[in-house]
Amino acid sequence: MKHNFGAGPCILPAKVLDQAADAVRDFNGIGLSILEISHRTPEFEAVINETQDLVKELLGMPAGYSVIFLQGGASTQFSMLAMNFLQQDKKAAYLDTGFFSLKAIKEALFFGQVEIVASSKDKDYYYVPTGYQIPSEAAYFHYCSNNTIEGTEVFSVPATNIPVICDMSSDIFSRPIDVADFDLIYAGAQKNMGPAGMTLVVIKNSLLEKIQREVPSMSDYRIYIDNNSMFNTPPVFSIYVAMLNLRWLKEKGGVAQQEVENIAKSGLLYKEIDRNTLFYGLANPTDRSRMNVTFKAKDPALEAEFLDFASTKGIVGIKGYPSAGGFRVSLYNALPISSVEVLVKCMQDFETYILNKQVSLKNEVTV
Repeated sequence: MKHNFGAGPCILPAKVLDQAADAVRDFNGIGLSILEISHRTPEFEAVINETQDLVKELLGMPAGYSVIFLQGGASTQFSMLAMNFLQQDKKAAYLDTGFFSLKAIKEALFFGQVEIVASSKDKDYYYVPTGYQIPSEAAYFHYCSNNTIEGTEVFSVPATNIPVICDMSSDIFSRPIDVADFDLIYAGAQKNMGPAGMTLVVIKNSLLEKIQREVPSMSDYRIYIDNNSMFNTPPVFSIYVAMLNLRWLKEKGGVAQQEVENIAKSGLLYKEIDRNTLFYGLANPTDRSRMNVTFKAKDPALEAEFLDFASTKGIVGIKGYPSAGGFRVSLYNALPISSVEVLVKCMQDFETYILNKQVSLKNEVTV
């Protein structure tokens, strides 16, 4: 059995995989695969509508918001949101908490001025800045709620009177949020919602009134809303599997129940990292992500050995991002706590193995 802690594409529930496999062969008994039906059919329109309804229900979305499904991943949203909402005579405010925040800032600069209100670069992005001021004249404030590479998470929405835009790619549906706190939420599906290929956007309709420049059709949020996410061929299969995954999440008790499980999973792993004599956590304890746990070996020479040791236990996907090194363990919604227990036991066994080996070597030298 494999225990998949990969950072994305995310692990999916076995039930969802089975249902998706059936639909690839025959979608809803119509004799066609979900991969080959037209997106203009009533059957797929029903999929779009149900997926939108599930998003609204699971997030507790108030009236006045639209749900659309786009392509291009969260990375396309970095430029698309600035193209729509960063007016030439204004600047946008950004919180810099790591790799993807910087990418978003870089893209926004093509369309206007950016003010970085705070940054955690001084400590390798292993904490979330606080106590900063957001300029009231800015077009919008942007931040990333969960930093997959650095292993930090923002649990409270910064207070401001300007529109708030948030990249929730890796913690969407992992805990309850108040959608009313946001004017635009975007999330690449492959971190916690479904397979790669689809991007979720939740947008407050009144924000659309702030669009001032001419925007190409494929980058205009209004076009997608007016066409129910089907201005062009949408990512049919990705939306369908996301629907199945959201059904599964609803059946198990929704995001409130999922938060309980995610706290238990991450708490179990962080407890072992703090206890184990071979490892240390990277993120500031108060800012530790529940989705992406980052840590390193106190002796860097042990990291490759631990990866090999873990692979013998069926553990995959824990190698850290290349620029960060160490280990990154992703605990997305569908990952059961039993897999975390396997990883914790593996860390304990590795500690025993290394300590015994060190004692043996010391005895040999003494003799």
